[in-house]
Amino acid sequence: MKLHKSAFPGWRMLVRHVLFAVLGGLVVMPAHADAGRERLSLDRGWLFHLGDVPFHVPATQDETYYATKAGMASGAAAVKFDDTAWRKLDLPHDWQVEQPFDPKANMAQGFRPRGIGWYRRYIALPESDRGRHVELEFGAIATHATVWVNGNLVNHNWSGYNEVRIDITPYLHYGDKHANVVAVRVDADAMEGWWYEGAGMYRHTWLVKTDAVHVVPDGVRVTPRKTDGGTWEIPATVTLDNDGKQDAHVEVEMVVTGPDGKQVARRRASVDVPVLTQVTAALPMTIRDPMLWSLDRTTLYRVTTTVRRDGKVVDRLALDTGFRTLRFDAAKGFFLNGKHVKLQGVCLHQDHAGVGVAVPTAIWAFRLRRLKELGVNAIRFSHNAIASEVLDMADRMGFLVMAENRNFNPSPDYMKQFEWMLKRDRHHPSIILWSVFNEEPVQATEAGYEMARRMVAVAKALDGTRPTTAAMSNGLLTPLNVSHAVDVVGANYQIPEYDKFHAARPDKPFTSSEDTSAFMTRGEFATDKARHIETSYDTEAPAWGNTHRDAWQAIGTRDFVAGGFVWTGFDYHGESWPYASWPSVSSFFGIMDLNGFPKTAYYMHQVQWIKDRPLIYIAPHWNWAGKEGQEIVVRVMSNAERVKLLLNGQEIGEQKVDHYRMNDFKVAYAAGALEAIAYTGGKEVARARVETTGPAVALELVPDRAALDGDGRDAMPITVRALDAQGRAVPLAQDEVRFTIAGAGQSIGNGNGDPNSHEDEKGRTRKLFNGLAQLLVQSNWNSSGSIEVDASAPGLRTAHLTIPVRAVAPVAYVPAAAPPVDDKP
Repeated sequence: MKLHKSAFPGWRMLVRHVLFAVLGGLVVMPAHADAGRERLSLDRGWLFHLGDVPFHVPATQDETYYATKAGMASGAAAVKFDDTAWRKLDLPHDWQVEQPFDPKANMAQGFRPRGIGWYRRYIALPESDRGRHVELEFGAIATHATVWVNGNLVNHNWSGYNEVRIDITPYLHYGDKHANVVAVRVDADAMEGWWYEGAGMYRHTWLVKTDAVHVVPDGVRVTPRKTDGGTWEIPATVTLDNDGKQDAHVEVEMVVTGPDGKQVARRRASVDVPVLTQVTAALPMTIRDPMLWSLDRTTLYRVTTTVRRDGKVVDRLALDTGFRTLRFDAAKGFFLNGKHVKLQGVCLHQDHAGVGVAVPTAIWAFRLRRLKELGVNAIRFSHNAIASEVLDMADRMGFLVMAENRNFNPSPDYMKQFEWMLKRDRHHPSIILWSVFNEEPVQATEAGYEMARRMVAVAKALDGTRPTTAAMSNGLLTPLNVSHAVDVVGANYQIPEYDKFHAARPDKPFTSSEDTSAFMTRGEFATDKARHIETSYDTEAPAWGNTHRDAWQAIGTRDFVAGGFVWTGFDYHGESWPYASWPSVSSFFGIMDLNGFPKTAYYMHQVQWIKDRPLIYIAPHWNWAGKEGQEIVVRVMSNAERVKLLLNGQEIGEQKVDHYRMNDFKVAYAAGALEAIAYTGGKEVARARVETTGPAVALELVPDRAALDGDGRDAMPITVRALDAQGRAVPLAQDEVRFTIAGAGQSIGNGNGDPNSHEDEKGRTRKLFNGLAQLLVQSNWNSSGSIEVDASAPGLRTAHLTIPVRAVAPVAYVPAAAPPVDDKP
């Protein structure tokens, strides 16, 4: 058979073979122990090519014959393909955020091209792995992906949001001479959403090795529930598989330990697992008086599942879960553990400034901390399943989650995606609702009802402890619609329908699933449509939406509305309403901008949502040179009873606090200091101040945290701002800043929150936007010492920052192996 020339390596491949043999040997993959399960990172050592690689088109009878056989993939999927010129990179990776902006590209995707890309990885497995079960685990791939192993097509995946788990055991080679080749073709031109989705292998990737008898992916079901008699139980099940060559008799043990590490329950079962057969074992357990999980006390219990064969541990894995009750009441809203909780929620997409959708876990932690500080207690991950590590953080930090399905379709391919989300996530106590869709055109029809009914039935069968919902944008009062199929009605932007629906169906629980969609440009206080700028006074909203104040007032004053989810917590790339046109490349909806810098909406919601400490804020800034004597609207935001405003020590006025509308004062501008004082019970409880600053003279770098772990994954945002001679932040600074990074880390991106900026998010420079920018840094793998960061701008004093980097045990990973070498002459 005559193979396509791309199937043969050149001399560069031989050179690289030697280099991999030398360098790859410096890192040793841990030998597997009797405990059975290894989950090894595959994030390092990938090769990437942007653009498609054509497959060889067979021309002869022999070529056609062999091209249809197992292991005979051609082009970049072939085992022996010359990829020596490909870029080497580590995952997670989003290639779309690396592309230049293009006014001809898709607006919804942020005016950035997407296209097709290829990834390849070489994996060597020792002879001792022969007979084990081996899987590839991809956290998510945007968008459609095809995976080959050793020239065998092993998986097609039709969503950019679901995890991909592939049993690759039948295709593997063992020993140093035969590296295994993984090839992934990613088609990011396929779009599932109308927002920025990114492109590539943007979540973590793993190689999972287990015994031939093992727990299947997401095969442990541990969802606690309170019985009618008041006791707590975990009707646990474990699904096992056996891809060995002999039937197996195993013992399965499940142990529940409390937050103090003490055992609270234990159950065992003996199971026969025939060859190439899945068997489910039931291990129901009763838990006496568990500590409850709540927003303020996020108590988690660990459930450890162990599989033994002939007394030897062959598989073991652990999940955290929590005990809590939840109830949606049609008249009074949501109750957690019997206590009323108003859902103070936001919707979130999964991208961040500088990194697109390849968001390090540590940056996700930063984002969730910002939401906690805001007073958020609920998150709707819109409109798709989020990474499992983010749900782990929601459990630990105390958020209530609406988990949302991406594709509304009960056909087999799409139902599998929904089933995967349910199985993977049903152990998380943070999840309180399963949402089957967002704003589907068929939502008010019989077809929509029938589709939803089938998906709800699957949710009940796989979980049954949580209610279902759907985010409906119309049709709530039609004779037959999706609201008749779900447990809790979710309404998007339907304030005029709130009371009508409740009057028509008073026994149906109801929540706002999406609201607001107000526009703001951080730091701007006058709308200028020609320049694509939106005021921060909360007066701008689309025809379908409402201002922040109007939306929350409609929710907060109605007991039967369980709560709301503001669109959105953060700005996001793409979907640049209200303009939906060049030059705007990101949204204006966020309570915070793309970096997590607060807009005025942040402070308005914070004083509405936080009740346990007094708060007061002032907007806008007080740098209005040239407007002396002109009236400036000053907004004072507080959760106290009364507020007083002073300019340069002179009282402007005092008002009773309006907790929904906020308090506005008209002030004739004069340079100096504005001061607001909050009073409760006649006593001062809080004070805020803004001052007119001088010109910028220096830069400042403010790290989010004190240090980083040297594991190559830990990351943090650094706030960049300009200061005047008195050390005050200058709110109007627009200086271009140049970054220099050295030492035990690197820059992974930057941003400034300007929705009209076309700067390179991976570049070495970034302009301040209304006084602020953000630099993201990440530690190098297996590093220690420090990261040295310098920020400079013409005419300003340079800022220097030293970030300590701690030596930590590296994440166990699979080193990149040498590529196969053609041994033919």
